Amino acid sequence: MKHLSLAARYRPQTFAEVAGQDTVKAVLSRAAAEDKVAAAYLLSGTRGVGKTTIARIFAKALNCEHAPGPEPCNQCPQCRKITQGSHVDVAEIDGASNNSVDDARALRETIGYAPMEGRYKVFIIDEAHMLSRNAFNALLKTLEEPPSRVVFIFATTEVHKFPITIVSRCQHFVFRHLSEDALHAHLCAVLDKEGLAYEEAAVRLIARRAAGSVRDSMSLLDQTLALGGDKLTADMARDVLGLAGQELFVRLFEGLAGRDCVTVAELSRRIAAQGVDIGFFVRELSGHLRTLFLLRQAGAAMLPHLGLSRDEAACWQALAPRFTPTHLHAAWQMTLDAQRGIVQNPEPAAALELLLLNLALLPQLLPLDHLPGTSAAPSATDAAMNAAAGMPPLPVAATPAAQAAAAVHADDSAPARRTGMNAARAARTEHAAPAADEDTESDDPAPAPSSVGSGTAAMPAEGSAHPPADETPPVPATTQQRQDAPPPSPAGTGTADAPTAAPTVPLDWAAFCEYCRTEQTAGRPSPPPHLLRQMRADWTPERLRLYPDAGQIFTQAEKHRAEILAALSSYGAGSPALELIPPRPPRSEAELIEEFRQRPEMQDCLSLLNATIQHCTKA
Repeated sequence: MKHLSLAARYRPQTFAEVAGQDTVKAVLSRAAAEDKVAAAYLLSGTRGVGKTTIARIFAKALNCEHAPGPEPCNQCPQCRKITQGSHVDVAEIDGASNNSVDDARALRETIGYAPMEGRYKVFIIDEAHMLSRNAFNALLKTLEEPPSRVVFIFATTEVHKFPITIVSRCQHFVFRHLSEDALHAHLCAVLDKEGLAYEEAAVRLIARRAAGSVRDSMSLLDQTLALGGDKLTADMARDVLGLAGQELFVRLFEGLAGRDCVTVAELSRRIAAQGVDIGFFVRELSGHLRTLFLLRQAGAAMLPHLGLSRDEAACWQALAPRFTPTHLHAAWQMTLDAQRGIVQNPEPAAALELLLLNLALLPQLLPLDHLPGTSAAPSATDAAMNAAAGMPPLPVAATPAAQAAAAVHADDSAPARRTGMNAARAARTEHAAPAADEDTESDDPAPAPSSVGSGTAAMPAEGSAHPPADETPPVPATTQQRQDAPPPSPAGTGTADAPTAAPTVPLDWAAFCEYCRTEQTAGRPSPPPHLLRQMRADWTPERLRLYPDAGQIFTQAEKHRAEILAALSSYGAGSPALELIPPRPPRSEAELIEEFRQRPEMQDCLSLLNATIQHCTKA
């Protein structure tokens, strides 16, 4: 006698028997009970979550002899014929093999006939995304104005391939993955009906391996039971399905905690030699790292939320204190990021070994961005690795925006540093350079503090009025003021008698615009940043030429001339001569053609080809 698989033997025959999908079941059951049926339904979701099963149950509920009702009786001839697949009014069509426009036309001709035995003609099109575009187009009119007592049910795993014109004509229901607990309960019910003994850990393992698919869980259970035995055990499930055992993970985490590369490399080779499912191994590794991190942070109070057995809880509680929380957090993040890459890598075993070694050596790995002479901003993974190793944050290029962000971080993490607030604010308002040392006799100006790669904040954060007090924030200065020299005029006054000063910052127009944006956000006087960004700049230490894009921009820039000069001084650019160059008036197409034709490089081309310029637009 042919063996009938568990998935076929225990296929649900009523809405109540379907695992999960409560919303979809409730809507369709009520539609059948009230006889308020739509012309077309679209059921989408991943494999094995009940799309075709619910479509069949819905077809039985519509054609049952006791209809309308919320459930089919499964006893009448109509229900039995649909269950056997022999009902004349319920057709299951494979979209992969009936995907041409001719098949759609033949189906459209069949639709015109009234139901012969049941109350409704139901067409269940499985894998409907395989239909061609022409076949979809042939069904458009039929779906919009179908004959009475005709229902279409499309089932698909790739709804993104459906034309929007089809989706808009259907009631669309999205089937969700089943949770691990829901799959566990369903598998336990099946095993109880089979009268088989089992371990909870084995069922939980199969449910986790199925990744939300009921059909996958039933197939994996069938595969495990094929090994035989009086009882379903976790060791049996791991052997049959190629999964790593609990003791392997315990040894792995002991090696990670001790930074034992030999043990980690040996376990990597063992995983490859045993044919362990590497994709599921990385998933389990990520789950165990999550468990350790939560136990390390919350302790035993987290145990009721993790769903662990008593032995597993004791094991992970003993391992968690051997790691720092930052190490576990960074390892968890790296594992999640590497999960897809390992599975798709041509050498998954080598990729897994590299990941495990990185996790073991994570506290002592040094990112390249931390080496001297580099200025690239650190990535999130690098920051996590540095935190795990106890190293300070990596330095970043001290543009005004980066300096502001650094000041925010320093201010939020060290409230005790706020004692120097008033002095720092006064220094910024006066934008005066640090006074020269009293013992210094040189007249040369002192070098300005470096703002690139220094790791210090050159200005306070946006909206923050509390710079660190233990070190004076470097303020862009003009020239080193001698003790007997009068102080410069305050920022924003725009007085003409301010001393001319050499710039002490790079003449970067984009950086200056960002500086003005930061100043404006902090509530200090500043020219409008959006106005500055609409002008091109030609900047030298002696002169700043601005080229507005339009006449209105030129007018607004003239109004803000004093503010621009004051911002240049406070930025540290000295006092360059500011020139606003008005934009050229718009020219007609004839003027553009004449200008282009007069260019020397065009003369030979035009004379050689005997050509003329018919159309010209401004670039």
